[in-house]
Amino acid sequence: MFAKGFSYGYDGRRGMYNDERAVLSLKRLASTGCNWVSLAFSIRQDTYHSRSFGFDYRFSIPDRELENIIKKQHAFGFKVCLKPMINCGDGVWRANISFPESEWGNVSFWDEWFGHYTAFMRHYAEIAELAGCEMLCIGCEMVGTERKTAHWRKLIEEVRKVYSGPLVYNANHGQEDNVKWFDEIEYIGTSAYYPITKPDGDKSIETMVKGWEKARDRLRELSERHGSKKIIFMEIGCRSATGCSSMPWDFKHRDLPFDENEQADFYESCFRVMWDEPWFAGYFWWDWYTFLPQNEQNTGFSIYNKKAENVVKEWYSKNRN
Repeated sequence: MFAKGFSYGYDGRRGMYNDERAVLSLKRLASTGCNWVSLAFSIRQDTYHSRSFGFDYRFSIPDRELENIIKKQHAFGFKVCLKPMINCGDGVWRANISFPESEWGNVSFWDEWFGHYTAFMRHYAEIAELAGCEMLCIGCEMVGTERKTAHWRKLIEEVRKVYSGPLVYNANHGQEDNVKWFDEIEYIGTSAYYPITKPDGDKSIETMVKGWEKARDRLRELSERHGSKKIIFMEIGCRSATGCSSMPWDFKHRDLPFDENEQADFYESCFRVMWDEPWFAGYFWWDWYTFLPQNEQNTGFSIYNKKAENVVKEWYSKNRN
């Protein structure tokens, strides 16, 4: 596979996927030449140290609504990677979900949490199978859990009982070596928010290309260490705000001025460096909103009606063998 992809739907809440505005957004996404979508949605656990979590009937996407949007995405010609995610209600990043190795009342914190997470992932694996999703992402940026190799291997075993397609795990940039169980799944995924410029440094496209070349060389070595397993950018992006190429993961600095040129150059430089690498399996840019933005000069990750959208259209019109 090679994914000319985008993440879609992460901002969605109950009812939004059934709205006609979601279809209009998918129609515009299809016009970019995109051929894959990562359907990203979240379930919330109360805090980063909660050992259980569940469906919130106020916000969570119901199964039928999820199946309906997958049908619509397939109708537009997209292949679909289902990406169920865990977020923490206390605002702590999911990478910090972790527990002590000790037991409380003969109950392992890790066993309890993974019991819930495995059931959660198996549930959505069943939906992915029934809906014909072409790939399933079994986790995203869960750095604190990645060392629990035996638990992850057991989870993968359970998922494969109900889902027959390829699996990917979304590590975080610079943390990919933490995952010792990539041998169990088909693709290495990463959130490729690599800082390709320095905060006070030059932001030219030439500098960005050099930054991507460093990231590329490191990722090539990662692929080789895993038997030339292919790598997918499960998330990658940059806000349309000044300075964000040096911190492409950032979403907090709302005072930064609008800058679609830096965003467009971030996209262009990544395409130039990564496109032809034989071990590279594609992009899921972060992210395409469930409803198209009303303010086209927002400083968010959206590329709708910005220069970066034209960059994507140009590259996604190319063949990639």
